[in-house]
Amino acid sequence: MYERTALTAESVTVSQPKRRRGSFLSRIKIGLVTCILLAYFLSIAFPLIWMIISSFKETTAIFGDSWGLPREWLFQNYKTAWEQGISKYFFNSVFVTCITCFLTVLFSAFTAYALSRFEFKGKKFFFLFFAAGLMFSPQVSLIPLYQLIQDTGLYNTYWALILPYVAYQIPLTVLLFRAHFFSIDKELEESAFLDGCSSLGVLFRVILPLSTPIILTATVLTSFFAWNEFMFSLVFIDDDALKTIPTGLLAFRGAVNTDWGVMLAGLTLSALPIILLFIFTQKYFIRGLAEGGVKG
Repeated sequence: MYERTALTAESVTVSQPKRRRGSFLSRIKIGLVTCILLAYFLSIAFPLIWMIISSFKETTAIFGDSWGLPREWLFQNYKTAWEQGISKYFFNSVFVTCITCFLTVLFSAFTAYALSRFEFKGKKFFFLFFAAGLMFSPQVSLIPLYQLIQDTGLYNTYWALILPYVAYQIPLTVLLFRAHFFSIDKELEESAFLDGCSSLGVLFRVILPLSTPIILTATVLTSFFAWNEFMFSLVFIDDDALKTIPTGLLAFRGAVNTDWGVMLAGLTLSALPIILLFIFTQKYFIRGLAEGGVKG
């Protein structure tokens, strides 16, 4: 009995230093990871914070005291930027982005539902066809797309931007929707069929209500692309009344003199909607990315 208690006490004294070492090493690892993530956050957030602060300055203050706070906060810069045309470009971007997101999510949901639930000839070919769309860069197709848009009479219209945006976002969103649909229990669909639902009824009444995270994920990804896209907007739109924010902001830069305070205010206004969208949907966005990569 005495030997057992002695061994137990000895094992406790030996295990305590090990636990302390393990906890000490884990704290070091957590500290290193925290420092790396903090440095990464600062490298991303600092330019944004500098842009916001500088948007309240005059041009001379921006170049004379780039790192300091403004002596006089010029809220007038935002009013000037809005009146000089940022409002027009802003609403153009909102319209193009909303229509692009709606069409992308709708077509992707239909396509992914067919690829995940039905058997038909050429199913593997269509799946590979959509997957291959991820390999093509928009810059590669600029010349043939320009010719096609000219031939179809879409040049200098909203559809000259919306249709290419939808085409380039569908491959990714189809794969995300398809992977998520595989994780939905088929018994729910069978119950809906027994209640008299058609295939479309199952999609809109059962599948899509259970796919809120993946819908928001596709919406956020598509919004980032459509809102910030520059090349197509520059080449396919010539009328200043139809330009979106990325190309419309070029008008704020003069050939001789540029009011950088007003321009930075315009940049801040253009970045604000996407930042707010991500902040309010980040929980669903991360969850949707995780669910979209589970199966497939």
